Amino acid sequence: MKHKKTYSEYETEALGYELGLLLKDEPKVVILLDGELGSGKTTFTKGLARALGITQVVNSPTFTILKKYVTKDHHHRVLYHLDLYRLDGLNDDFDLEEYIDGLGMVVIEWPFKVEALLPKDYLLVKIEKLSDNERNFVMTCVGIPCKRAVQYI
Repeated sequence: MKHKKTYSEYETEALGYELGLLLKDEPKVVILLDGELGSGKTTFTKGLARALGITQVVNSPTFTILKKYVTKDHHHRVLYHLDLYRLDGLNDDFDLEEYIDGLGMVVIEWPFKVEALLPKDYLLVKIEKLSDNERNFVMTCVGIPCKRAVQYI
């Protein structure tokens, strides 16, 4: 378990970038983002995407539920960004297992709406909003792929 604090939106994105650099060569990693509305989940994801080499604008998929980003370089890294806030449970899952169990980096906001579908290996990032700018991050690795990243971040 690793604790980190950020004091601005820039630092929150930079923390995501730092973590993304440590995880970018993993064939598959699932990152669960747990935090209240406005806590910085999408800002953190922007940093992850930048670390992978994604140049597209990353924004919240609240209304579309899923956005897929692919790098334009020869690595063809993939980021699946899911926001499950609007789901009412597994009845709306639209084959979520396909993304959760697939290759690439999978970032899931509001993951506990589909707890039964979550993989056995994941990185849980809990984000606590302390003030308008200050955030507390608690990162817990469950399984193999993220152990090194949590150790070095």
